[in-house]
Amino acid sequence: MKRAAILVLDSVGIGGAEDAGAYGDAGADTLGHIAAACAEGRGDRAGLRSGPLHLPNLGRLGLAHAAAASTGKPAPQLGVACPPEGVWGYGIESSKGKDTPSGHWEIAGVPVSFDWGYFPEKVPTFPKDLTDALIRGARLPGILGNKHASGTTIITELGEEHIRTGKPICYTSADSVFQIAAHEVYFGLDRLYEVCEIARRLCDPLMIGRVIARPFVGEDRQDFARTSNRRDYAVLPPEPTLLDRVAAAGKRVIGIGKIADIFAHQGVTETVKAPTNDGIFNATLAGLDRLGDGDLLIANLVDFDTLYGHRRDVPGYAAALEAFDRRLPEFMAKLQPGDLALITADHGCDPTWRGSDHTREHVPILAFGPAIGPAGIGGRPFADMGETVAAHLDIAPGRHGRSFL
Repeated sequence: MKRAAILVLDSVGIGGAEDAGAYGDAGADTLGHIAAACAEGRGDRAGLRSGPLHLPNLGRLGLAHAAAASTGKPAPQLGVACPPEGVWGYGIESSKGKDTPSGHWEIAGVPVSFDWGYFPEKVPTFPKDLTDALIRGARLPGILGNKHASGTTIITELGEEHIRTGKPICYTSADSVFQIAAHEVYFGLDRLYEVCEIARRLCDPLMIGRVIARPFVGEDRQDFARTSNRRDYAVLPPEPTLLDRVAAAGKRVIGIGKIADIFAHQGVTETVKAPTNDGIFNATLAGLDRLGDGDLLIANLVDFDTLYGHRRDVPGYAAALEAFDRRLPEFMAKLQPGDLALITADHGCDPTWRGSDHTREHVPILAFGPAIGPAGIGGRPFADMGETVAAHLDIAPGRHGRSFL
């Protein structure tokens, strides 16, 4: 029996992208800079964690070796010095941009060859005809924000005014995205989704990758908190992805976390949402129990990115990596003969970097399973991951990559 699982550690880049300079990210290195900060004591936080970054299970799979190959620098010390037990290397993205859909689609075998649309870093950031059409089409009293911003910061800044006026908070980032934040109770979750659906149609001619609903709760700026009812409205991938091909073969594709949203609900036969990395990991373990011959599970662990990368929280990011590493043996214990597992990422989000946006980086490729021996594969296109899974599951190959097994 052959099964496959892909775990996407959202934003866990390992530095070194050749074209990082074109994105203002030359020198960014999410894993390397977190490891360095921890070694120097800058990753300590009372009651959370302290000391060097400790990732022995990821280290045994080859994470440090992949990082060293990516950057050409000494491997970060992750608490293990033994030779890797899995296949290790690093992914090189060919798609333009450094956003979530591009990374995931290319992992699934479909690079993005077109240019995404972006909003300029000025105030107001959105074209007036776009906001006028949104206000008119959604029957809004107006909008707040209309600028580049961190999602948590802008909710703190404008949440109380939003509740008072009924105007949703609209903002963007360096990614191709139009984000709308609104209170689940005072504005309404269904109403927020309705506004986002209208915004999605209006953003299509501008080639904006995602419209994201960002619901939150709380009574004032002291206790506003985003909820797990986020919903992404993504454009369709430009051609069938690995997920589509597996589903077309009559097999199950379980999407954990925000996977279904990223792929515009194409090729996902079962969707499981969860609010935290731990919840997503629990759902992943349960999903493995349901996988049959030829089935695929793909999970996105989002907290690394949204809670720690964008917020430039080094201790929090380090603690989240260590928490995942501690639970990784639970996942490995559920693998059966014939299983293939991949751990990777979609982009970087270096918490030591300037600003609050993603960083253009290589990503780890860690492949393992009961019948898979150790090997170094160097740098490979993202699409090779999807074609490796396709070959393992006996799915017809796509056009953009080749298996490394």
